[in-house]
Amino acid sequence: MSPRGRPLTQSRVHELAEGPGPLIVCGRFEGVDQRVIEARQLEEISVGDYVLSGGEIAAMALIDACVRLLPGVMGKAESASEESFSDSLLEYPQYTRPQTFEGRPIPETLTSGDHAKVAAWRRAEAEALTQARRPDLWGAYENAVKNATKE
Repeated sequence: MSPRGRPLTQSRVHELAEGPGPLIVCGRFEGVDQRVIEARQLEEISVGDYVLSGGEIAAMALIDACVRLLPGVMGKAESASEESFSDSLLEYPQYTRPQTFEGRPIPETLTSGDHAKVAAWRRAEAEALTQARRPDLWGAYENAVKNATKE
């Protein structure tokens, strides 16, 4: 775990979860000796553009991201298919009970029972959130859509 490492992405998490699993080395304060990194051909992975006192918290994030993708951990395998980053988009807003919270109702579309309308609402919300909050992801998503329509 290192702020110098390749940024951890959901696709890399999938790769790690599908393999034998990561072997994680955590440095403390100044990191891991460069000779060890080179001698063991360690892949440095970063969990964000900030510095922690040690790699333990970053390692826990990596482990959690991998473990939740293992068969049976989340119950239904489909549970991971509509999450943030699963389709290069952030996830749509979630609503639970009660029907109205402090005067704010659940959007009517979500309680309509019309599965096609619910799916369209979710896609539109995911696209709007991604475009507003993560222009980097939005650009990658737009490129992927353009490339898919060319094929």
